Amino acid sequence: MSWYGPVRTATGGLMRHKVQAVVIGMVLLVSTASATLGLALLAAGNAPFTHAFAAQHGADLAVTVNPARATATQLAGVRDLRGVTAAAGPFAEATVQVQYQGQPWGQFTMAGRASAGGPVDDAVLSSGHWPDAPGQVVLDEASQDFGGLQVGNRLTITGLPRATSLTVVGIANSVTDTADGWVVPGEIAALQGPGTPPSAQLLYRFTSAGTSAQLGADLAEVTGALPAGTVTGHYPWLSAESQNTSNGAIMEPFVVAFALIGLVMAVLIVANVVSGAVVAGYYRIGVLKSIGLTPAQVVVAYLSRVGLPALAGCVAGVVAGNVLAIPVLSKSAEAYGVGHQGVPWWASVLAPAGLLALTVLAAFGPALRAGRLSATQAIAAGRAPAAGRGYAVHRLAARLRLPRPIGLGLAAPFARPARTAVSLAAIAFGATALIFAFGLRSSLDQASAAQSQSATVPVEIQPNGPGTAAGPGQWPDAAQDAAVTAALRAQPGTAHQTTVYEDGVKLPGLPGSVNAWAFGGSASWLGYGVIAGHWSDAPGQVDVNTSFLTASGLSVGDTATVDTGTAQVTVHIAGEVFYPDSTPTVFGSTQTLPGLATPGNLQQWDVALRPGTTTAGYVQAVNHALGGSSPWAATTQKDGGQFYSIAIGLIGTLSLMVGIAAGLGVLNTVLMTTRDRVHDLGIYKALGMRPGQVLTMVVCWIAVPAVIAGAIAAPAAVALNTATVRAMAATAHTGVPASFTQVFPPSRLALLALAALVLAAAGALAPAIWAARARPVVALRTE
Repeated sequence: MSWYGPVRTATGGLMRHKVQAVVIGMVLLVSTASATLGLALLAAGNAPFTHAFAAQHGADLAVTVNPARATATQLAGVRDLRGVTAAAGPFAEATVQVQYQGQPWGQFTMAGRASAGGPVDDAVLSSGHWPDAPGQVVLDEASQDFGGLQVGNRLTITGLPRATSLTVVGIANSVTDTADGWVVPGEIAALQGPGTPPSAQLLYRFTSAGTSAQLGADLAEVTGALPAGTVTGHYPWLSAESQNTSNGAIMEPFVVAFALIGLVMAVLIVANVVSGAVVAGYYRIGVLKSIGLTPAQVVVAYLSRVGLPALAGCVAGVVAGNVLAIPVLSKSAEAYGVGHQGVPWWASVLAPAGLLALTVLAAFGPALRAGRLSATQAIAAGRAPAAGRGYAVHRLAARLRLPRPIGLGLAAPFARPARTAVSLAAIAFGATALIFAFGLRSSLDQASAAQSQSATVPVEIQPNGPGTAAGPGQWPDAAQDAAVTAALRAQPGTAHQTTVYEDGVKLPGLPGSVNAWAFGGSASWLGYGVIAGHWSDAPGQVDVNTSFLTASGLSVGDTATVDTGTAQVTVHIAGEVFYPDSTPTVFGSTQTLPGLATPGNLQQWDVALRPGTTTAGYVQAVNHALGGSSPWAATTQKDGGQFYSIAIGLIGTLSLMVGIAAGLGVLNTVLMTTRDRVHDLGIYKALGMRPGQVLTMVVCWIAVPAVIAGAIAAPAAVALNTATVRAMAATAHTGVPASFTQVFPPSRLALLALAALVLAAAGALAPAIWAARARPVVALRTE
């Protein structure tokens, strides 16, 4: 017989088993899409800043200059310095006070650029267009995310002789954060405040700029080539890298965890489906062998039968994976602070190729065994399970006086123990993923609330108003600060309020400065997550973050000497708090940390509201009481950051895909069992078994594996959630409070374990309905 015969035989088998072909194709589609998305996420988390910095020609050094102190020729001559590989600018810039819808929105640095591209610092547009006329502005994504500004919003610029407004026409990303927004070059003159010296930025790339020392030498060379006093500031790329890497690192363990779950689920489900399809085809292969097919032709026939729907599923899956990746990677790019991320070509090749190879390998073993069987053995293997399997369970069910349909259903898995074991594993993985997804979301919700304090501190008073200090060293005076305290005390909705001061302090033996936060009143209500110890409740006590303990080598309960600049005080470390920052930080009262409560260190007021008080109404009332000339303004507390919202969104997407794959695996198992027992079903129905009883029996086929899978999935998900949360915390330089991982009380965990039964029932429902509706004569005639 030619090789055309086996292929034609396989095609005929597909047409006769359409449902099984569809299941194979759908499982491969979901698995390939999941694998593609997982690989894309892993690639996105692999040094995203480095890749974006190279692609967007990031600035090694952004230098701020006073163009009035140098001629155009002198500024242009810096381009030719030794070691400069590319330069852009000068771009005129201005720092402006912004209001939106009557509310202060902070200070924005605007740069005048004619285009988004150039030899240094490409600004990648994510929406809208580059400004092409006065009155238009493109915002940097970091500035846009701060307040949720969108294309079409209108910003008011305050502090200028005449009213000026800018319309947001685009959102872009500068990988090295060279500006908060960009306007046409001619707009800068209109944004320059009266009496403010002109300013411009020069952007450079150098041959050597990989370390702080090299960047210092580069800056010295630029400064030396310009007249004295021309350079007024600088921003190195290492600062932008540190910020973006710290922001994005928290997502990496989460991405890895779900990517691995998706890939393992793909392997398990594909192996289950394909192996089951091969076993289900033994009878037909035995018949074909009896009419002349050689062992090699049998293997080819069955590999072709499995390979065709698998190939279609892989192709469709890689397309679906790329489509799913578009919004996910867009959010990932925002989280990592880079302009654009896409699915790498190798992910679109490796995912389908790997899963197709897996499919062939899964099919090859059973197909090879079938090829080696004699025609008689193949027919016998395909018609019935081994003799005696399941009979003991049948007898036990009879002794327990279970209803006959339930007894028959519960005993059925023991007739095919290997198939049942694979199905059990598939359900367990699927249920583990779903329980893990719920737990991780709960953990991230707690981390977000603790980090942002948005639940306990819904309102902050910050120096964002138009009357903010006009120059260096100028701060709101004591009367203006007292007016804020009076306004907060006068509001009936104020439950708690405290002043917050921040400054650097010294710790003997620890290089560099330690960040210190001092509270002017009781701060126990602020809601910091306590990892160890307790929140300070007496003078002389402080709390610290994990980075402080790591850098100092101290532990909770130890004492430390803190130099505040005006006094050296010995403090007792009362607790370690959740504050994910690589900078060592200490928290205490102004009484414990003397010298910090100065006007220059006053950062904000934190405010808690009484029940029933609306945040928007409270903010409006406080701002009205303070007046438009106050340097302080009430603002709504922001959430924990887009990283948490992106991670929570990914949880939903990936867990849904895993759940679908697990359900399809169950469907395939029940379908194969239904085909194995179709003649039995016909006999049962001919003897009077009602459709409802048949439905109950078929669903019970998967009940025992589902219960066992649920018992396995619950503790596995708890352990996986704990490990993932701790790994995420380690990348963010912090420990975690125990409450972040204790999100599974026994009652909730028991309820979540039912996810295994839900998955199993959902997968078994379609075959069960078919079996219940099939007429006895149809069941008896079905192969």
